[in-house]
Amino acid sequence: MRLPEDYGDSPKKNLVAPSDRQHVLMHCCCAPCSSAMIEACLFHGIQPTIFFYNPNIHPEKEYLKRKNEIIKFALVLGVDFVDMDYDPKTWFKATKGYEHEPERGKRCLHCFQLRMEKTANYAKEHGFTHFTTTLASSRWKDINQIREAGLLATLQTGNVAQYWDQDWRKGGLSARKDSLLKQIGFYNQQYCGCAYSLRDSNKWRKAKGRPLISFEDE
Repeated sequence: MRLPEDYGDSPKKNLVAPSDRQHVLMHCCCAPCSSAMIEACLFHGIQPTIFFYNPNIHPEKEYLKRKNEIIKFALVLGVDFVDMDYDPKTWFKATKGYEHEPERGKRCLHCFQLRMEKTANYAKEHGFTHFTTTLASSRWKDINQIREAGLLATLQTGNVAQYWDQDWRKGGLSARKDSLLKQIGFYNQQYCGCAYSLRDSNKWRKAKGRPLISFEDE
């Protein structure tokens, strides 16, 4: 994996560190969504530690693809990486009863809450004062749901670890993320990640006469 020559010069010039410590725990869902956020942090002297906890990703082949891609990215950048175990049973239990919710529905909120709680607890236990998530960089997600999940996770730590509330889609970061995806050549997933988003994505593809997402030949 090679970085473009201009990597490190973020378009977001007004980012302020959440604390004097200049360290933040960054929950990351995938390499493409992480790229511009990490760049912006490093540009401002903020050192992120990547926290990979995504038990929603289905199937395991897809999970490993996304995890391995961001591990390679972290190694190139020299950024610390925390690899949490794959735990799909916990995710299915947390979202039980919401199998037929649409994207941005109640299932997504429960999914965010599970991941933010895990992130916040790790932050508290390992001396991070603040945590954030690359989920907040996606235009496909409800930023208010993500904020709610982050703030609830903060309360569960007794405000020891606080959610760093940023809209990571602004300040030119969305366009930068798209540009880095193409320049670096990241693996670019074709659906949100969970079993239900895969189901619904294939339902839409079938209706449009497009090839289905399949893992049978891998």
